[in-house]
Amino acid sequence: MTSVDSASVSVTQAPFGILPDGAHVSVFTLSNRQGMQVKVLDFGAIISEIHVPDRNGTFADVVLGFERIEPYLHNAAFLGAVIGRFGNRIAEGRFSLDGNDYQLAVNNPPNHLHGGLQGFHQVMWHAEPFTRDDAVGVTFTRSSPDGEDGYPGKLDVTVVYELDNDNALSLRYHAMTDQATPINLTNHSYFNLAGQGHILGHELSINADRYLPVDAGSIPTGELADVAGTPFDLRQPTVIGDSIDLPHEQIRIGRGYDHNFVLNKQAGQLLNLAAKVRDPASGRVMQVYTQEPGIQFYSGNFLDSSQYGKLRAISYRSALCLETQHFPDAPNQAHFPSTILRPGAVYQTETVYRFSAE
Repeated sequence: MTSVDSASVSVTQAPFGILPDGAHVSVFTLSNRQGMQVKVLDFGAIISEIHVPDRNGTFADVVLGFERIEPYLHNAAFLGAVIGRFGNRIAEGRFSLDGNDYQLAVNNPPNHLHGGLQGFHQVMWHAEPFTRDDAVGVTFTRSSPDGEDGYPGKLDVTVVYELDNDNALSLRYHAMTDQATPINLTNHSYFNLAGQGHILGHELSINADRYLPVDAGSIPTGELADVAGTPFDLRQPTVIGDSIDLPHEQIRIGRGYDHNFVLNKQAGQLLNLAAKVRDPASGRVMQVYTQEPGIQFYSGNFLDSSQYGKLRAISYRSALCLETQHFPDAPNQAHFPSTILRPGAVYQTETVYRFSAE
């Protein structure tokens, strides 16, 4: 084990397993002065553990994950991983750009989902740990070659995970390309602030007046619908279990929540509060701040106990995702915010998960 320390903040590196091609996977443990710990892998840039205290100071791991590398090789639920090149769905895996037609993998029939069959969640990243007096983290980098998963252009990507002493975990994304390409990076961590059980008792608010209805294949219809009077009105803290099975066509399609919300933005504000989750039993709170225009709330509707995670089965509605992102199918819907990155331009965005207890 190697480590770099500064006062009581630290980052340590340890073996996590070996891939079928012989590559050695490492786990990096980030620790701050409050005792919070975040564990990340250089395979998939995966967040495998987040340990935060409750109102009594008792720590629990609040994300789903695995204890060994092998299950991550079949990570159909994308647990904890960086998602790229394009988070969420692209209809039929097709898009046109600058007069050229592109066909991506159809890995969520009939659509393309979360970057494809390989995606950024199934590759090794180069990792460089760092530490400062006020924060500790890891910088992950990789170069995605032209044609990877069907996407055009060579894309150089940097993702920085940084944990500060106020229990805020920052995710900063940076990318440049040599050819126009869609890009929509996010992280696919599954949160359960109780550290066990299900998330139906969690209280959630999302700072959005509108959301994106979807068709039967979970592709946005193009409408930016008003949340008022629907189960998607989460502007005030709402117990998830009270609204997740309400009679509504969009809830039926998603088997619960699996929708993108159009975030409200405050003028002149770089990072906006997108969502807040609270577990009343433990008092743990997570606030999500982002530069992104949207957030996908997924309530774990397709988790089915077919895989066993850390100490428990990964079961139905046992965790939720809040994926900050541009809108699904944006390459095919011109009125959505653009996801096209061009040579000479820089893709740069930040999301912060801030933990506390009440």
